[in-house]
Amino acid sequence: MSDTPARIDTPVQPPHQPPPVAAEIPRAALGGVLMGMANLVPGISGGTMLLAAGIYPRFIDALAEITTLRFRSRSVILLATVVGSAALAILFLAGPVKDLVVHQRWMMYSLFIGLTLGGIPEVWRLFEQRGVPMWVGAFAGFAAMAALALLQQLGATASVDAEPGFLLLGIAGLAGAGAMILPGISGGYLLLVLGVYVPILAGIEQFVSALKTGAFDAAMDVAWSIGLPVGLGIILGVLGASNLLKICLERFRAATLGVLLGLLVGAVIGLWPFQGGVKPLPGDVLKGRVMTEQSILDLNPKDYPTQYFRPDVGHAAGAVGLVLIGIGITFGVSRLGRLRFGRQHD
Repeated sequence: MSDTPARIDTPVQPPHQPPPVAAEIPRAALGGVLMGMANLVPGISGGTMLLAAGIYPRFIDALAEITTLRFRSRSVILLATVVGSAALAILFLAGPVKDLVVHQRWMMYSLFIGLTLGGIPEVWRLFEQRGVPMWVGAFAGFAAMAALALLQQLGATASVDAEPGFLLLGIAGLAGAGAMILPGISGGYLLLVLGVYVPILAGIEQFVSALKTGAFDAAMDVAWSIGLPVGLGIILGVLGASNLLKICLERFRAATLGVLLGLLVGAVIGLWPFQGGVKPLPGDVLKGRVMTEQSILDLNPKDYPTQYFRPDVGHAAGAVGLVLIGIGITFGVSRLGRLRFGRQHD
């Protein structure tokens, strides 16, 4: 009698088949809209929104194919749907979001803090090993964001009221696009730190208004001065970041994810909510100009200098509530994606 154990045949599982293209389009459109809205809000990640819509794995696969010059129709259609939906969301929602940031800054920043903190579990779940490389990377990322926040507070970096140049707008587009490749990293916050968040949203609003009124020359001015550098930066950011992150995650996964985690946690430092634009007084110097009563009347509220204020009990309670709401929103959206697709995103 042979000692060889009997072989038990198990049924072969059929390979995973992606859903039909027609089934992906509605989900890609929803993910694109959510992604566009996320990119208008510092603190919430476009990648997290794509996760919630259940399209993130296919989006990354399609992006990898396009960047290696493999233009399958399926991938082209999916990317076009996501990008087109995101662009429409940005065009139509930039104005309202900008107004809220300018006029209700402490409320919006409190919400942004919650949205940022709510993205931490998404990055944490990506870790397979949590050792020294992770913590070193996390410390480096946190220190970088803390230094940026300190420099911005001291005035060494551009404020949200500064007029950005072509190069800075290109860098902002590159950084913002790169940030949305992985869930949990906010491109909007990087724009805020670089000092171009409000100017870019204001430019988008001006572009839409010019188109509505038929002022095509004004629309083209905005397109050339803001749209061109930001657009070039976005293209370079997506192409460069997707391939660079792929290499880093393959070779130094724990350290790379640690840096991303540190950047995310450190982002909260620069979002101290109790600040707002304060109307200058005659004699104050703003952007090298001595303010007069007439110049103050002509000044747009978005250009008011930012000052910190001492919160009262109402401000503090409201801020805590908004932080919790923001955490709940980001966590709830990411949780929705996991419930829909099981462990596909783990």
